Amino acid sequence: MRPLRILTWPVHGNYFWYLSRCGHEFYLPVRDGVVPGYGGRGAAFPLPPTVHEVHVSDVPKLQLDCVLYQSQRHWTRDRFELLSEWQRHLPAIVLEHDPPREQPCAMRHPVDDPDVLLVHVTHFNDLMWDAGSTPTTVIEHGVVVPPEVRYSGEIERGVVVVNDLASRGRRLGSDVFESARERLPLDLVGMRSEMQSGIGEIAPTELAAFNAHYRFFFHPIRWTSLGLALCEAMTIGLPIVGLATTELPSIITNGVDGIIDTSLDRLIDAGMQLLADPGMARQIGAAGRRTALERFGIDRFVHDWRTVFAEVTGSRVSNARGT
Repeated sequence: MRPLRILTWPVHGNYFWYLSRCGHEFYLPVRDGVVPGYGGRGAAFPLPPTVHEVHVSDVPKLQLDCVLYQSQRHWTRDRFELLSEWQRHLPAIVLEHDPPREQPCAMRHPVDDPDVLLVHVTHFNDLMWDAGSTPTTVIEHGVVVPPEVRYSGEIERGVVVVNDLASRGRRLGSDVFESARERLPLDLVGMRSEMQSGIGEIAPTELAAFNAHYRFFFHPIRWTSLGLALCEAMTIGLPIVGLATTELPSIITNGVDGIIDTSLDRLIDAGMQLLADPGMARQIGAAGRRTALERFGIDRFVHDWRTVFAEVTGSRVSNARGT
């Protein structure tokens, strides 16, 4: 199978870093100045040479095999502004990163096209969106952490990883975090976390090693997709304490490979117990690591994406898993 030529917009840097391991040629449209979604390769991740930047003025000239849309804006507006007519009729995939926001059970997805494949990152998201006539599939996350990074847990605090928590409010659990912080020692990291007396942003490639020293990972989010930082935390053996919402109950068995609940009081009690009992924290974290290695392996993720690209474009794909 020859590498496919795929146009996409990397709206989530971490996710695209993992996706770029598929072995295909990715083309990222760039604009002059700072425009969200048009920043190209960026400097945050060591992307492979198969990822190329192309100025928007040159996009209509590209010979492509597939277009991968990753936001509503790209699907509803940008494709008409950037793509030629024949490019708009290429095999298309829409990658939906989030659950519906306005109406969790009745919201119609903006893509309603039987000739487009809608890819969800969790089964919960697939369940909640009304996709209409659009066929859907689920590709769960795959993550990689540095092989030398393992949980140590000597810092007797919990770590919270959320970008822009102050501005994203209740949906991301800003109030849950503030309430928990009154009774639990918690450190907040992420973009602009200083607005809530946090530590600030940690480089994504260094986050797993930074988190490994904390006793547990606290997840205050009410309504979201599944965070890659949480998957990476589980992979290094960092025990998870979080709200039992969205996809998390399908991943964590409470008290076995993590601690989840809809009661903040019980979560705070669990955090205090982990602070007092490092052996328990190691045991739960080790079980969580086994779960993560089974569920979020990068080889499975790459294989799933290569299969979807092949099916959509009518190409052959090897059955061998790998990067």
